[in-house]
Amino acid sequence: MTKKIRTYSDEFKAEAVKKIADNKGNISATAKQLGIAMQTLSNWQNKATQGKLAGTEQYDPQLMAVLEENKRLKRQLKVAEEEREIPKKGDGVLRQTQLVKYAFVKDNQQLFRISSMCRVLHIRPSSYYDWLGRDISVQQIHRNQSELLIKAAHSETKERYGFERLHAHLNEQGYDISPYMVRSIKEEHGIKCRRHKRFKVTTDSNHNKLVYDNVLDQQFDVNRPNEAWVSDITYIWTTEGWLYLAGVKDLYTKELVGYAINKRMTADLVCKALNMAIKNKRPNKGLIMHSDRGSQYCSHAYHKIIKQHQFIGSMSGKGNCFDNAPIESFWSILKNELVYHKDYKTRFATITDIIRYIELYYNQTRIQKGLSYKSPRQVWFDYYRQAA
Repeated sequence: MTKKIRTYSDEFKAEAVKKIADNKGNISATAKQLGIAMQTLSNWQNKATQGKLAGTEQYDPQLMAVLEENKRLKRQLKVAEEEREIPKKGDGVLRQTQLVKYAFVKDNQQLFRISSMCRVLHIRPSSYYDWLGRDISVQQIHRNQSELLIKAAHSETKERYGFERLHAHLNEQGYDISPYMVRSIKEEHGIKCRRHKRFKVTTDSNHNKLVYDNVLDQQFDVNRPNEAWVSDITYIWTTEGWLYLAGVKDLYTKELVGYAINKRMTADLVCKALNMAIKNKRPNKGLIMHSDRGSQYCSHAYHKIIKQHQFIGSMSGKGNCFDNAPIESFWSILKNELVYHKDYKTRFATITDIIRYIELYYNQTRIQKGLSYKSPRQVWFDYYRQAA
């Protein structure tokens, strides 16, 4: 059973102080006689001495009026300071819905008084308490769960997907979350993709070697796998020096069907990448094999492979990077999603990381908007399943 707290009127306190004088100032004896704690009685006497206890000779009404006014002004100042700080803490909340305002009040009740926050945010305290007493809505539970799923998916995809691809990724896993909610939650929680850098093209086409006509001519929409491939070379820096990566990309599946990596940028590099693609996909004759006018692609060894397999050679116009845009787009993706976020110490570690990215991530699982949010391998399987 809780102990009831006794309260005393000012008149009682004044009489108790007078009793101290009757006992020749002995507070201890007086407290014992009255059954009051000695400290409590001592506090009353101090108030009487300061002129703050009504009913005593020392009581000063003017002093008490000043003290009361001072207390009132302090309360007003505290309220004003709170109301000035609340908008700083809740930047933008004033423009939000009532539910957002209620949530702000709940989250900040240890910092500010509820009445002050309600006044600043133009909401009724009774409405806030009514909201506080309700059970959490089904919609809010769905949003809370979606927040966790989006954060998890963002981490799973190595922070590489924008809201559209992230929505498609979640949808593929069976989660019913709208694109708007994915974008909203990403913005609310500052979930951003990895920072991109501008891709720089560095092809040297200033030579007099044998070149092919531009047969592809930016016709990047093809009807089947192994109809047209594009190829190019890029470079990656390591502490041990440069590495050069040659790649071959299928325009239908967007898969990197062949690649080769070496510390030297030679004709052998592009030949190895092309031979790997041929070995992996076994294309028929008539395949359009497009590249830029780099000297490696103008070598006799490279032209010999194209002639041997009866492919149709094609090369970009001089200085026109748009003619080979699909493979240059892949370099941009590779560097923005992987290379720019690493500090490679050795060539071996770099090669291992790049092969893992291509084989296990880009070709197998990375969904693309241009593929209706499927991965290159899914598109390849879908085509041959329908053709069977």
